[in-house]
Amino acid sequence: MEKRQLTIDPYNVIITGVGGQGNVIASRVMGGMLSCKGFYVTIGETFGASQRGGSVMSHLRVSATACWSPQIPKGMGHLVVSLEPTEAIRVLKDYGNPDIHVLCNTRPIHSAGVISGAQAYPALADIKAWVAELSASAWFVDATAKAMEMGNPIFGNIMMIGAVAALNLLPLERKDFESVISTMLAPDKIAINLSAYDFGRQMVVG
Repeated sequence: MEKRQLTIDPYNVIITGVGGQGNVIASRVMGGMLSCKGFYVTIGETFGASQRGGSVMSHLRVSATACWSPQIPKGMGHLVVSLEPTEAIRVLKDYGNPDIHVLCNTRPIHSAGVISGAQAYPALADIKAWVAELSASAWFVDATAKAMEMGNPIFGNIMMIGAVAALNLLPLERKDFESVISTMLAPDKIAINLSAYDFGRQMVVG
């Protein structure tokens, strides 16, 4: 199968969020879409202390020529897809560099420390400014709000995949998304997930 050329090989993607946001599913779907194009994809994951509510980070390494180790070296990220705003900052601290791109969902999920008043959550304007300063380019979308309109905030992770596709940083196509989710979901769930993907694209391209 002919592969579209990558701008960087391997291309290192980090999908980050907190437990319960569908981070792992998003990494599996995106990896499957790239595999459909004939790329080698390796995925590594790290989990916070708590499965639900703790930090979850998936590393995807995409190559046209070889399988790479599943962990991205520090400072070597190319794209961060963050399902939660402060998680973007956490990833950029370790894996960022002047050329990295960031796609960030703007809906916060507050930790127990923030809820109890022991910690303060940064203002969204500050997070946007920090992300912009630490990256070559950044996009911010409220995927959670649209997902809740669709009836379930978990659709936010699918919208983020659609948004990534719209950035044209990787060869992600709708037909490959449909092919991948058709192997993972019941037939009656396909249409609504395709709608979520399309909404995600529209958030970036308008």
